[in-house]
Amino acid sequence: AGHIWPETRPALPLALCTHEGGCHTSEPTSLTMDAGRRWLHDVRFTPSSPVGNFGDCGGPGHWNLTLCPDPLSCARNCAYDGLRLADYEAQYGVSMESGGVRMNYVSRAGKVGAQMYLLDGRQENRYKVFHLKNREFAFDIDVSTLECGMDAAVYFVEMPADGGAGVGGNSAGAAYGLGYCDATCPSTVHFIDGQANLDSGFGACCIQMDVFAGNKVATAMTAHPCNTAGLKRCSGAQCGDPASRDVYHGDCDRDGCEFNPYRLGDKVFYGLNGTVNTLKPITVVTQFLTQDGSDSGQLSEIRRKYIQGGRVIENAHSMLPAVQGDSITESMCAQQKAAFASTRDASSPDGNYDRFGLMGGLSTLGAALDRGMVLAVALRDDPTGRMQWLDSLLPEGASPSTPGAVRGALHAAVGGRRVDADEVAGEPRAPRQPPLRRHRLHAKGLGTAAASRGGDAFLRLCAVACASLFTASAFVAYRLLRGSPAARFDDEFADPRLLMVRSDAPEYACE
Repeated sequence: AGHIWPETRPALPLALCTHEGGCHTSEPTSLTMDAGRRWLHDVRFTPSSPVGNFGDCGGPGHWNLTLCPDPLSCARNCAYDGLRLADYEAQYGVSMESGGVRMNYVSRAGKVGAQMYLLDGRQENRYKVFHLKNREFAFDIDVSTLECGMDAAVYFVEMPADGGAGVGGNSAGAAYGLGYCDATCPSTVHFIDGQANLDSGFGACCIQMDVFAGNKVATAMTAHPCNTAGLKRCSGAQCGDPASRDVYHGDCDRDGCEFNPYRLGDKVFYGLNGTVNTLKPITVVTQFLTQDGSDSGQLSEIRRKYIQGGRVIENAHSMLPAVQGDSITESMCAQQKAAFASTRDASSPDGNYDRFGLMGGLSTLGAALDRGMVLAVALRDDPTGRMQWLDSLLPEGASPSTPGAVRGALHAAVGGRRVDADEVAGEPRAPRQPPLRRHRLHAKGLGTAAASRGGDAFLRLCAVACASLFTASAFVAYRLLRGSPAARFDDEFADPRLLMVRSDAPEYACE
């Protein structure tokens, strides 16, 4: 860690609640910015250093080879510095509000997007670790103006709780947003296991559970097992890189087993004026059920429910004859992999498409939930892939009749390409850059049970337009599911406050 500015990060209060006693305490949790978005500089640099004496360390594609002649020396010679609250706001669009944090998609400095992780306020330099088996995670959301091609992501990854502090040259750890990994094994991570990823030749793999990925036309929850526990530094085929044609040889299931109602044939369940109407607020509930209803039981099902207008809406059922079910189970995932085999990544013709089953499926994910996972929150655009995996047609050029190829309503194609609004008007689109749309992700409180069977907690997230058209907060409950796997769905804590995601300048025609 550097010595220029001490870290003063945005606080995110943690309320610990029980059915019997309600909310009775607060834990001083906070959010920290991902390390890759911070300034990385010569560790010798101090506020009194002469200007120009010490330089930046650079990053992927532009490392300072004087400071970074090799991976370990780079980690020891370079430091991520702290961010002041003013830096969070000006550089990254993150500012504190009464009881929470606001995250702008485009900052005043013009930087686009941000990704942050929840820190444990009661343990120094550690992320808050969640244990989700036999628990329920719920949140309210309004995606009515989140355009296609965007993704509001709330997900868990098995990154190290200490951010890898003490490994190699890593003296910064979780406090500075280090240790990130996910099931895509990203090679853009600057440091892995305390060493610089100088040529981007390594990836950072770990198990991932996407609780929610979505916009106003499509949504998916996806389980991504890996064949390793915790973070693993991968290389070559282990990383499953599409550019190397290794998607189905990697250590993680990049595709995962997902539940996307549209992809499973129900084209009117989720969306504009759908059964779950994305023009109106929605409560999204995810239950992690075990075979025997205990915290230590084997994970057997990931179930989704919705509440809208005071009415509980059961999840969609697959309408494909070859795929049965309304939740993520081992049998549903096996059927899905068999039915969707023609949608495998076109870059990788070899390897077992059913990576989910090969890597142990829900059993492997359940083991990660036992060990504990870290919460990540992001608001994303996708200038390269255009979020086709979520709301369009993939593989490109596939027939819409191919089972699993159509992911959402925006699947019309011209010459195998996605149709954008200006292409429909006869003007081909230039290569897409991150749009200067203004979004705000606004978190209002987050928590976890204090003990294995201790109680409930809350996460409040809100994203609103730059003009502050709404001043609302969302309710997310994280609580124990009591009883058997068929435990009664309990909506007594449903709250009218909303998570709002709005877009001022649509890039796509979603209708």
